Amino acid sequence: MSKSLVKIGVYIPGTVQLLDLACVDLFHMMSREYLSVLPMLPKHLIDMAPSVRIFYITSPETKSRVLLSADLNIHATHTIEDAEVQPGELNILLVPGPEPAASWDQPVLDFLAAHSKCDTTDVLSVCTGILLCGAAGLLDGRTACGPRGLQDMIKKKHPTVKLVGEKYRWIRDGNFWSSGGITNGNDLVAAYARTGEHFPQPVVEITCKMADVGDRGQLYSESQTAFTFGVIWIIIKGFFTRN
Repeated sequence: MSKSLVKIGVYIPGTVQLLDLACVDLFHMMSREYLSVLPMLPKHLIDMAPSVRIFYITSPETKSRVLLSADLNIHATHTIEDAEVQPGELNILLVPGPEPAASWDQPVLDFLAAHSKCDTTDVLSVCTGILLCGAAGLLDGRTACGPRGLQDMIKKKHPTVKLVGEKYRWIRDGNFWSSGGITNGNDLVAAYARTGEHFPQPVVEITCKMADVGDRGQLYSESQTAFTFGVIWIIIKGFFTRN
C-alpha cells in the first residue's frame, strides 16, 4: 500500500475563475481517499494511490471567505501566514486565474515567489494565474503559456518571458508549469500527473478516463491567426444579432 502524502496548495488571494480552480479536483480524484469509495475499482489500484491533502490559501486581509466567479463563495482553509503552507511544505502550488486587472500586496507576491524557489515544490499556473505569477517574478527569463488572447498584454508586462501560448495548451519550464485559458488547466494537470512524480501511471490513466480529460494534444489544432479571426467574426456577428 502506498503511504505517500501529496500536499497541494490552491492559491486564492482574491477572486479567481471557478473553472480555473476546478482542475484541482483531478488531483483529488487520484487520491486513495477518492478511489476507495468506488466499488468497481480493484484493491491493488486503490492501494497504489497516494493520500492527497488540499490547502486553500488566501491572504490575511481576505480572511477565510473567498469569492469565485459564478457568485460562489468558498472557505479558505489557510492564510499565507500559517505554518502548514510555508515554502517547503507543499508538493504543488496551483495558481488559478484572477481578474486580468487585479493587483496584489507585496506579502502575497513574496509568498508565491518563495514557493517557486523550492526544489521540492512545483508551481502550476492556470489561465490568468500567469499574471499573478508574473507579478511575483516567476516569468523572468522563463518559457510560459497564458491565455491565447492575452499574449501581447503578458509580453508587455513581462518582456523577458518567452511566450508560447499561441501554440501550446501547456508548457513546463523547470518547476514552473503554465497553461492557456480556463479548461486548459485540466490538460495541464493531466500532463503534470503523467510525469509520475507523485501519482502512479495506472492511477493517473483511470482518473483521466473517468473524468474524460487528458486526451487533447499539447499543441492547439487551430492556428493563432484562425483563433483571432474566429473571435473577430463572432464579435461582428453580434452586431447583427437581435436580442
